[in-house]
Amino acid sequence: MKQRALPRWTQELTEYPPLFPVVCIQMKVEIDSFSGYKIYPSKGKLFVRGDSKVFRFASSKNASLFLQRKNPRKIAWTQVYRRMHKKGITEEVAKKRSRKNVKHQRGIVGADLAAIAAKRNQTAAARTATRQNAIAKAKAEKKEKEAKKPKAARPAGSSAPKVSKQQMKGGKGGR
Repeated sequence: MKQRALPRWTQELTEYPPLFPVVCIQMKVEIDSFSGYKIYPSKGKLFVRGDSKVFRFASSKNASLFLQRKNPRKIAWTQVYRRMHKKGITEEVAKKRSRKNVKHQRGIVGADLAAIAAKRNQTAAARTATRQNAIAKAKAEKKEKEAKKPKAARPAGSSAPKVSKQQMKGGKGGR
Protein backbone atom coordinates (compact mmCIF):
# COMPACT_ATOMS: atom_id res chain seq x y z
CA MET A 1 0.00 0.00 0.00
CA LYS A 2 1.35 3.35 -1.05
CA GLN A 3 1.56 6.17 1.52
CA ARG A 4 -0.05 9.37 0.35
CA ALA A 5 1.82 12.66 0.68
CA LEU A 6 0.32 15.16 3.11
CA PRO A 7 -1.06 18.38 1.68
CA ARG A 8 1.21 21.42 1.82
CA TRP A 9 -0.78 23.31 4.48
CA THR A 10 -0.46 20.43 6.98
CA GLN A 11 3.30 20.28 6.44
CA GLU A 12 3.55 23.94 7.41
CA LEU A 13 1.71 23.26 10.67
CA THR A 14 4.07 20.45 11.63
CA GLU A 15 7.21 22.49 10.96
CA TYR A 16 9.34 23.26 13.95
CA PRO A 17 10.17 25.99 14.95
CA PRO A 18 6.82 27.65 14.21
CA LEU A 19 6.50 30.18 11.42
CA PHE A 20 5.49 32.94 13.81
CA PRO A 21 7.52 33.20 16.98
CA VAL A 22 5.35 32.99 20.09
CA VAL A 23 6.31 35.67 22.58
CA CYS A 24 4.92 35.66 26.10
CA ILE A 25 4.32 39.20 27.20
CA GLN A 26 3.36 39.65 30.79
CA MET A 27 0.90 42.41 31.60
CA LYS A 28 1.72 44.87 34.34
CA VAL A 29 -1.25 44.46 36.67
CA GLU A 30 -1.53 47.07 39.41
CA ILE A 31 -3.38 46.76 42.71
CA ASP A 32 -6.12 49.18 43.76
CA SER A 33 -4.92 51.26 46.73
CA PHE A 34 -8.36 51.23 48.35
CA SER A 35 -10.12 47.97 47.52
CA GLY A 36 -7.20 45.69 46.66
CA TYR A 37 -8.70 44.75 43.26
CA LYS A 38 -6.51 44.16 40.20
CA ILE A 39 -6.19 47.05 37.74
CA TYR A 40 -5.39 45.99 34.18
CA PRO A 41 -3.43 48.20 31.74
CA SER A 42 -5.28 51.26 30.43
CA LYS A 43 -7.90 50.96 33.20
CA GLY A 44 -8.44 52.91 36.39
CA LYS A 45 -7.37 56.27 37.76
CA LEU A 46 -4.11 57.52 39.19
CA PHE A 47 -4.12 59.97 42.10
CA VAL A 48 -0.91 61.68 43.23
CA ARG A 49 -1.06 63.29 46.65
CA GLY A 50 0.80 66.47 47.61
CA ASP A 51 3.62 64.46 49.20
CA SER A 52 4.11 62.65 45.83
CA LYS A 53 2.60 59.38 47.03
CA VAL A 54 0.83 57.57 44.18
CA PHE A 55 -2.58 55.92 44.62
CA ARG A 56 -4.23 53.79 41.96
CA PHE A 57 -7.97 53.17 41.80
CA ALA A 58 -9.89 50.62 39.72
CA SER A 59 -13.05 52.73 39.65
CA SER A 60 -14.36 56.16 40.54
CA LYS A 61 -16.25 54.52 43.44
CA ASN A 62 -12.94 53.49 45.04
CA ALA A 63 -11.40 56.91 44.41
CA SER A 64 -14.43 58.66 45.91
CA LEU A 65 -14.43 56.52 49.05
CA PHE A 66 -10.67 57.08 49.45
CA LEU A 67 -11.08 60.85 49.14
CA GLN A 68 -13.88 60.72 51.73
CA ARG A 69 -11.30 59.10 54.02
CA LYS A 70 -13.39 55.94 54.46
CA ASN A 71 -11.65 53.00 56.09
CA PRO A 72 -11.45 50.03 53.67
CA ARG A 73 -11.31 47.68 56.67
CA LYS A 74 -14.91 48.62 57.48
CA ILE A 75 -16.30 48.31 53.94
CA ALA A 76 -17.47 44.76 53.35
CA TRP A 77 -16.62 44.34 49.65
CA THR A 78 -12.93 45.34 49.86
CA GLN A 79 -10.17 42.75 49.85
CA VAL A 80 -8.75 44.10 53.12
CA TYR A 81 -12.09 43.54 54.87
CA ARG A 82 -12.44 40.04 53.41
CA ARG A 83 -8.91 39.12 54.44
CA MET A 84 -9.47 40.48 57.97
CA HIS A 85 -12.72 38.55 58.42
CA LYS A 86 -11.42 35.34 56.75
CA LYS A 87 -13.97 35.40 53.93
CA GLY A 88 -13.78 33.36 50.75
CA ILE A 89 -10.96 31.08 51.80
CA THR A 90 -11.83 27.95 49.81
CA GLU A 91 -8.92 25.76 50.87
CA GLU A 92 -8.99 24.87 54.51
CA VAL A 93 -5.44 25.45 55.60
CA ALA A 94 -4.10 22.61 57.69
CA LYS A 95 -4.04 23.68 61.30
CA LYS A 96 -0.61 24.37 62.66
CA ARG A 97 0.40 21.80 65.16
CA SER A 98 0.72 23.36 68.54
CA ARG A 99 3.63 22.03 70.47
CA LYS A 100 2.86 21.15 74.04
CA ASN A 101 5.20 22.66 76.57
CA VAL A 102 7.13 20.14 78.57
CA LYS A 103 7.57 21.21 82.17
CA HIS A 104 11.05 20.86 83.59
CA GLN A 105 11.92 21.21 87.23
CA ARG A 106 14.85 23.55 87.76
CA GLY A 107 16.52 24.92 90.82
CA ILE A 108 16.25 28.60 91.73
CA VAL A 109 19.22 30.82 92.56
CA GLY A 110 18.82 30.45 96.35
CA ALA A 111 17.91 26.76 96.44
CA ASP A 112 18.70 23.62 94.47
CA LEU A 113 16.10 21.16 93.19
CA ALA A 114 16.40 18.84 96.20
CA ALA A 115 15.70 21.68 98.68
CA ILE A 116 12.64 22.78 96.69
CA ALA A 117 11.29 19.20 96.60
CA ALA A 118 11.84 18.85 100.36
CA LYS A 119 9.90 22.08 101.09
CA ARG A 120 7.07 21.01 98.81
CA ASN A 121 6.73 17.66 100.63
CA GLN A 122 6.61 19.33 104.08
CA THR A 123 3.32 19.35 105.95
CA ALA A 124 1.53 22.60 106.73
CA ALA A 125 2.12 22.11 110.47
CA ALA A 126 5.88 21.78 109.98
CA ARG A 127 5.92 24.93 107.85
CA THR A 128 4.07 26.99 110.48
CA ALA A 129 6.37 25.68 113.22
CA THR A 130 9.52 26.72 111.32
CA ARG A 131 7.94 30.11 110.55
CA GLN A 132 7.13 30.69 114.26
CA ASN A 133 10.69 29.73 115.24
CA ALA A 134 12.15 32.14 112.66
CA ILE A 135 9.91 34.99 113.89
CA ALA A 136 10.82 34.36 117.53
CA LYS A 137 14.53 34.26 116.68
CA ALA A 138 14.31 37.56 114.75
CA LYS A 139 12.48 39.25 117.66
CA ALA A 140 15.12 38.06 120.13
CA GLU A 141 17.95 39.40 117.94
CA LYS A 142 16.17 42.75 117.65
CA LYS A 143 15.80 43.03 121.44
CA GLU A 144 19.50 42.24 121.93
CA LYS A 145 20.50 44.96 119.46
CA GLU A 146 18.30 47.55 121.19
CA ALA A 147 19.67 46.57 124.59
CA LYS A 148 23.28 47.06 123.41
CA LYS A 149 22.50 50.43 121.82
CA PRO A 150 22.94 53.40 124.24
CA LYS A 151 19.79 55.45 124.49
CA ALA A 152 20.23 58.96 123.07
CA ALA A 153 19.02 61.71 125.36
CA ARG A 154 16.44 63.89 123.77
CA PRO A 155 17.21 67.60 123.62
CA ALA A 156 15.26 69.71 126.12
CA GLY A 157 14.25 72.36 123.56
CA SER A 158 11.91 69.99 121.72
CA SER A 159 8.81 71.13 123.65
CA ALA A 160 8.08 73.81 120.99
CA PRO A 161 5.14 73.06 118.66
CA LYS A 162 6.01 71.21 115.47
CA VAL A 163 6.33 73.48 112.44
CA SER A 164 6.09 72.21 108.88
CA LYS A 165 8.64 73.14 106.22
CA GLN A 166 6.06 75.30 104.46
CA GLN A 167 5.43 77.29 107.65
CA MET A 168 9.17 77.65 108.22
CA LYS A 169 9.53 79.27 104.82
CA GLY A 170 6.82 81.76 105.66
CA GLY A 171 4.31 80.58 103.12
CA LYS A 172 0.58 81.12 103.64
CA GLY A 173 -0.32 77.50 102.97
CA GLY A 174 -1.75 77.73 99.47
CA ARG A 175 -3.65 81.01 99.74
